[in-house]
Amino acid sequence: MYDFHTHFIPANVIEWVKEQKETIHAQWVKKEENKEEFLMINHKWGFELKKTFVDINLYIEEQSKAGIKHSVISPIPQLFMYDFPEEITYELSTVYNDSLVKLVQFFPAKLSALATVPLNNPDQAAQVLNDAMKCGLKGVIIGPGASGHMLSDKRFIPFFEEANRLKAIVFIHPLLSEDPRLKRRMMPNLIGVPWETTVCATDILLSGLIDRFPNVKILFAHGGGFLPYQIGRMTKGYEKWPAVSKNLTAPPKEYLKRFWYDNVLWDQQSVEFLIQTVGEDRVVPGSDFPFDLSVWPPDSRSCRSVRTILAD
Repeated sequence: MYDFHTHFIPANVIEWVKEQKETIHAQWVKKEENKEEFLMINHKWGFELKKTFVDINLYIEEQSKAGIKHSVISPIPQLFMYDFPEEITYELSTVYNDSLVKLVQFFPAKLSALATVPLNNPDQAAQVLNDAMKCGLKGVIIGPGASGHMLSDKRFIPFFEEANRLKAIVFIHPLLSEDPRLKRRMMPNLIGVPWETTVCATDILLSGLIDRFPNVKILFAHGGGFLPYQIGRMTKGYEKWPAVSKNLTAPPKEYLKRFWYDNVLWDQQSVEFLIQTVGEDRVVPGSDFPFDLSVWPPDSRSCRSVRTILAD
């Protein structure tokens, strides 16, 4: 069984955060007696720093208990650092990636990993991706944009050119929505997270980016957000409006089958709908472990998808 959506923070990364705590506004906050401290970054990106985030032996033990034979580790989105100066983002990317390379080399049968890159500097991001994959990482995890730009914007062409040349996995993971209407009842996470994915995925699909860079293996978190569920509406727009269809060579539903999706949906009927819509070979098993809203253990019925996304 594979877990394709899981997060870990190596010790060297924690040390870097401590060393740079003034610069990145890092705080460790005790919110509840029965929980670990919460790590806050830049006054907004906070999460409980569970032991499974930072103790690799405990992490592997918990994955094994769930029947997972191999985990694909991703850096955590809270440490993408796109809001900071490029040198900070670059420095953490190199520390994080070097640490993950060592982990993968130490546990080759149990772990693979994706890199993080300074997406706020696309040229530099391309080079960091190249370096990371030369060292054995499988691709990269990125946010749905950076510096106020969508991923289909021209500024990201150097990054996608390199990802295309390398046939890299590009795992697009959302950040919390900052829509002011969602500042209550955990809505930035509950619907804001899949909404950010929906906006990004729709923009990528309608831009024709996947035609220009066909070798990039784009993987969307959390089942692609709301996009698969609303593909009928997008298809209707494709039939009616040139602004929707002008960059496409096929209906949107066909493009939907050219991406990959994890099955972190917490609902069996939703997973079944996703599989029926995009195909079983496009849905990878994932958990989002060890975040609170992880699917644990992950739904792991299909290995075909893992073989297709990992194929050279």
